[in-house]
Amino acid sequence: MRGNLDPVARLIFELSKLPGIGEKTATRLAYFILKQDEAYARNLSDAITAAKLKTGLCDSCFTFTEQSPCSLCTEPSRRTGTVCVVERPSDVMAIEQSGSHNGQYHVLHGALSPLDGVGPEELKIRELLARIQSGGVSEVILATNPSVEGEATAMYVGRLVKPLGIRVTKLAHGIPVGGTLEYSDRQTIGKALQNRVEVAG
Repeated sequence: MRGNLDPVARLIFELSKLPGIGEKTATRLAYFILKQDEAYARNLSDAITAAKLKTGLCDSCFTFTEQSPCSLCTEPSRRTGTVCVVERPSDVMAIEQSGSHNGQYHVLHGALSPLDGVGPEELKIRELLARIQSGGVSEVILATNPSVEGEATAMYVGRLVKPLGIRVTKLAHGIPVGGTLEYSDRQTIGKALQNRVEVAG
């Protein structure tokens, strides 16, 4: 199909694949790009290519990074005993902007969703357990999104971690059900982190 599209239609088609971008928004973005000079298009293309080629996963927390371990994992002032478990790398940035967490992170890269074929094997759960068992972790904060999938993931991970003798907490209510950390304001995230609660065994 792509081979039959003219350049503008192809640009719209590719932009519409981005999350939250429908055909109308993709069309607006495409025409915005076309109105700019050639240097803008080249810089945009180069930035996307460079980000894709030079960015990988941190060997420790699995967030996106240019070098591994990432800057958050190697920052001396951070508490290494507290690990905040999130679904996506964008959630790390959302929590960082709240200024309420000074520990480490662990990115699962998704949430359990059997209907979509996402089981425990597709997430970085095995790596989290190995990290805990290697020692030094005293608390795991389950900061998954307050969705059905996020809650199921938090419950599943909590049941695996609790028997290891680690304190397991999760974000308090304050983030709306069905919402995402990425689009929550920093005060809401900060309050949820401060009022986190114990996870039942």
